[in-house]
Amino acid sequence: SAQVLESGELKVTFENGAFAVNYYDRRFPISPRSYPRVLAHRIAELESQLDPAGDDWRDYQDLITLADDLLERCETGSLQVEERHANTAALKKGLAKLAARSDTIRRFIEQNVALFNGNTADPTSFDLLDDLLGVQCYRLAYWRVAPDEINYRRFFDINDLAAISMERPEVFRATHELILRWLGQGQLQGLRIDHPDGLYDPKQYLLRLQRAYLLAVAKAEDISLSEEHAAVIAEQIAHDEHTGWPLYVVVEKILAHGEPLPDDWAVHGTSGYDFLDMASALFVRPEREPALTRLYQERVPTVPPFRDLAYQKKRLILDIALASELHMLAHRLDRLAQRDRPSRDFTQTGLRDALREVIACFPVYRSYVSAEGVREDDCKYVNEAIEQAITRNPATEPSIFHFIRDRVLQRPSRFFTEADRAAQLEFAGRFQQLTAPVTAKGIEDTAFYLYNRLISLNEVGGDPDHFGVPPAELHDYLRERQAKWPYALSPLSTHDTKRSEDVRARINVLSEIPQEWASRVANWSRVNAPHKTRLAGNDCGAGFQACTYRIVSLHHNAPSAAPDANDEYLLYQTLVGAWPLGPIDDAGRAAFTERIQAYMEKAIREAKAHTSWTRPNPQYEGAVKDFVARILDPTVAAEFLADFISFQRRVSHWGLLNSLSQTLLRLTAPGAPDTYQGTELWDFSLVDPDNRRTVDYALRRKLLADVQSRFNSDADRATFLSELLDSKDDGRIKLLLTWRVLSLRRQKPGLFTAGEYISAQVTGSRADHIFAFARRHGDDWAIVIVPRFFATLVPDACSTSLGARVWGDTRVTVPGIRRATRLTHLFTAMPIESDPDNAGGQSIRVADALDAFPVGLLTGD
Repeated sequence: SAQVLESGELKVTFENGAFAVNYYDRRFPISPRSYPRVLAHRIAELESQLDPAGDDWRDYQDLITLADDLLERCETGSLQVEERHANTAALKKGLAKLAARSDTIRRFIEQNVALFNGNTADPTSFDLLDDLLGVQCYRLAYWRVAPDEINYRRFFDINDLAAISMERPEVFRATHELILRWLGQGQLQGLRIDHPDGLYDPKQYLLRLQRAYLLAVAKAEDISLSEEHAAVIAEQIAHDEHTGWPLYVVVEKILAHGEPLPDDWAVHGTSGYDFLDMASALFVRPEREPALTRLYQERVPTVPPFRDLAYQKKRLILDIALASELHMLAHRLDRLAQRDRPSRDFTQTGLRDALREVIACFPVYRSYVSAEGVREDDCKYVNEAIEQAITRNPATEPSIFHFIRDRVLQRPSRFFTEADRAAQLEFAGRFQQLTAPVTAKGIEDTAFYLYNRLISLNEVGGDPDHFGVPPAELHDYLRERQAKWPYALSPLSTHDTKRSEDVRARINVLSEIPQEWASRVANWSRVNAPHKTRLAGNDCGAGFQACTYRIVSLHHNAPSAAPDANDEYLLYQTLVGAWPLGPIDDAGRAAFTERIQAYMEKAIREAKAHTSWTRPNPQYEGAVKDFVARILDPTVAAEFLADFISFQRRVSHWGLLNSLSQTLLRLTAPGAPDTYQGTELWDFSLVDPDNRRTVDYALRRKLLADVQSRFNSDADRATFLSELLDSKDDGRIKLLLTWRVLSLRRQKPGLFTAGEYISAQVTGSRADHIFAFARRHGDDWAIVIVPRFFATLVPDACSTSLGARVWGDTRVTVPGIRRATRLTHLFTAMPIESDPDNAGGQSIRVADALDAFPVGLLTGD
């Protein structure tokens, strides 16, 4: 900051009666209480030059009065904030008028400003500006200082986004005024709350939101309603109406595997990352995990198990990105320690180190200890973190970890006063607000770019340690979702997913063919070795290595060539998932190459192994960029591309079938289907900003009109469906599936919202390739048949016919369907026969249901 100051890059300005300091396009306001410092400078010189009988003397006296008033108004503690702001605004306006009417005063201010802006030839000339900045309510500093010394909560580690205390009623009212007005007027029908774990008390915030919504509706309708009455009505609606709370709210709550959403939150469910994870995992073959793990360990032996990696990277985030937040939390804890006799010997350094360990070991994003008490789940998660921290730190006295446990879980101390107990609750709240961003940054934004065994599992809300999901577990999840959260969102892609649904569907195929995948990767690595860049010691990022490499790198030594084995393995999986459909011309190849280069730059920076956002390593990044360009250039890497494209086309065929299956699951399973922009057709986007590209909605409207017209015509529907399958690369088949199911949902809204979820039994030689269930509402039925594991089901990778030749004796049996039920295939409009089974249900041959279309949705009444 001293260099910036003395180079003259900070400029004091005077505009419209207000002083500010500009740093290029940044503007930092100067506190009105320090205006007299600028205005009083050279004031005696000005006075000596004026004639007391002249007009300028009157302007001078007005200037003195304004300066005195500014100082008095800003120092008057009894005035309310709003009143002080109004007073200072009026005084600034007066100063602007005075400068506008008096050339003498304007020149005086301009000359003072010039003096404060200093002279680069004389470093001491910047002392005035330095002193002025020293009395502001902010500190201008080098941005790298922030992780260590910033003293306000941020949105993760983004300095420009300061957190506010939403738990304060006046802050809630001020920030929600516009949104509540829109809701009350009916211009909005619901809200998606991002990052609720950043709130001090999410439960209370969500309750306040529901009550405020009712008050907003009452205000819009000119109905008198008190806050107390609004609270009663909101609770009554939540308990009496099948739709739940009056305002539709979903929360972007990231749940760990098996973690429940708190059932006392005033919401309709999550934004659906838990659904996305479960739905995608259905297409990962669990029994192939050992083979893929062995392959990854052989290629990248330095990567630790994911649990250990996540722990390491959470500690890293606390050291390099959120160190100031950890320091402030340790300071709060230290004050509590000094108030409790048994803990007075704990040092602030020891408490900070212990807190870092507990947070790094925390098994979920956060707990929810509040003034209402401590939940059973809170105790479980906190105790698990404490036990893990003690295990990982055998040289540390366990009592310091027990002290942290007791403070988070609000256990009493006989030495605490009422104020101490309030401070203990405040500490727990701030502790919980820190575990969440540490988990997000450490796992989603770091470990997920390092642990590349099967990258389709590295998704928001996912856990790479859970390699696939058994059908029975998915049935249990969906059954509970219908019972508790039938209106939660069901996405497969969002603005924050690491890869689109169709990219993941392709990569999931690799879990079916680990041996062939291993052979291909070995061959590609061999033929592409000449395209790597050999790195000298300094080219590995010596400056980067000296500062951060030993902390963040997976490797003991910098790589001798770039990309390293881990980044190369990530790249091959990315290419398999994102490769465009159909032939690629020169322009398309160039555009795709740029997309992959941009993705790899982001991925390796997020990984923080050889480069990072805060300390880029241009040598390593440039080498990776060059490698991508070389291996995607047919004039340079013809051997690789020939082998890769033949393999990728087969994977893509199976992956598109995977995509149809998971799309049907998303549209029919319990929850509200959430279709991300552009995914009505095939979409092979990667992490943002790649998934924020412009969507061609004109094309989608045109294709939808064509699909609707052809499907509804009197022509041979079977021929049309066959055409869609043969030309599946154009995406119309996915569009047809989406349109038909959404139309059915509109025709029979209760079937997929309030409808019962019934798991189906699958038997026969291909039973493990089918996931099936039924939805029932009154006399309406829908039977959903979702095939999976296509690489072993149709290994020739060309057929889209899944009839008797494939399915043989495989059957789906749904309990509770009466014999008279008439079943019709939604996509073929053909009747489907069923047979009664011994348990009183109906049994359907999968070969009949999937004879003319890859997935099945049978409707009946």
